[in-house]
Amino acid sequence: MEKFIGFQCSVCGAQFDKDYKGYVCEKDSGNLDVVLDYEGIKQKGTGNIILEEEKSIWRYLPLLPVDDPGYENTPFRQVGFTPMYRQRKLQDKFGMQDLWIKDESRNPTASFKDRASALVIARAMEIGTKVIVTASTGNAGAALAGMAAAVDYKAVIFAPKSAPEAKIAQLLVYGAEVLLVDGNYDDAFDLSIAASNEFGWYCRNTGYNPFTLEGKKTAAFEIWEFLNEYYPNYFGREINVFVSVGDGNIISGIHKGFKDLFAIGMLDKFPRIFGVQSVGSSAIANAFESGSEKIMPVKANTIADSISVDMPRDGLRALRAVTQTQGKYVKVEDDEIIKSIGELGEIGVFAEPAGATSYAGFKIALENGYINKDSITIIINTGNGLKDIKSAMKAVEKAIVIKPTLGDVKKALKFA
Repeated sequence: MEKFIGFQCSVCGAQFDKDYKGYVCEKDSGNLDVVLDYEGIKQKGTGNIILEEEKSIWRYLPLLPVDDPGYENTPFRQVGFTPMYRQRKLQDKFGMQDLWIKDESRNPTASFKDRASALVIARAMEIGTKVIVTASTGNAGAALAGMAAAVDYKAVIFAPKSAPEAKIAQLLVYGAEVLLVDGNYDDAFDLSIAASNEFGWYCRNTGYNPFTLEGKKTAAFEIWEFLNEYYPNYFGREINVFVSVGDGNIISGIHKGFKDLFAIGMLDKFPRIFGVQSVGSSAIANAFESGSEKIMPVKANTIADSISVDMPRDGLRALRAVTQTQGKYVKVEDDEIIKSIGELGEIGVFAEPAGATSYAGFKIALENGYINKDSITIIINTGNGLKDIKSAMKAVEKAIVIKPTLGDVKKALKFA
């Protein structure tokens, strides 16, 4: 059975067969959704959509548009299946028993973006190309570089020269060809596409390559599995998922995962999806507030570099992920993002600014009554704080310098 049967434009609905070579719709440049043979998958039975022995995104291979890529015992095979944390201190703080953090910083290159990069590389294997290019503020590039290194592929990364140094270091350590663009992310994005067309490279760009969404949807599968295991009667509960949003591809991917499950009869009720954007990069949230699907570019300016974009490349699907699940968009100030890094650190989760943004949005949603305290609420931390030490240091007090005496130790300790 051919499980992957084609593409469909998310804007005009035009359909293309699986051999279509474009990245976007040839009619209106709309983002493409991968179409699976849902009826055929249903006929195989529900017991065949999870490979129990796998503890990674490849656990859901029957619902992915690629064949088994191999490369066991490499980081490439360890993407996904990230932990869910529920901590007493956080529960007590907000008066919520069912508050969870899904920690994507535990992926091989320490961010959610590994999911997309692994799928894109698996697709590249099938179409026979070994050079993959992407534009990135850091995480997508690191994910591509790390996954490419694991399977001996070549990665070319276009990043704005303002990207955090720690993220650039990751790219270089993984052996990628790194080109720092004297401009912003949007400039790097456009240049990477031009280079892809010129040199025949396979382009991974977020909100451009339809297979990125297929990797990111696996987080929804994991959430669905978790709900079934922990809350077998969850269909009667309010379920909320909080996601930080820049280009819009992560939130669109999570929505796509839930839609796939619904299409094969494995999901009766969609969780409410909440998108969180920085006030300084809020093009999609602005459209949500206006009640329009017309997304206007902004001049992005936020400490959360991973979600800093002028014009979201996957904005329409990201908007619909919220409107179609009765969620909301929430905007947060950079000061709240920094504060949230410190608060997550207090429960043992080290988040970069974009990862802490979802938590900051959750607090606003709870305060404004957008969610109920008796709901099952999942906050996704998309990346590790070590990727942006400069921002992390803004969230904490400076370390105390002391002389090597016990007296100075006693003076310095706050809890003594």
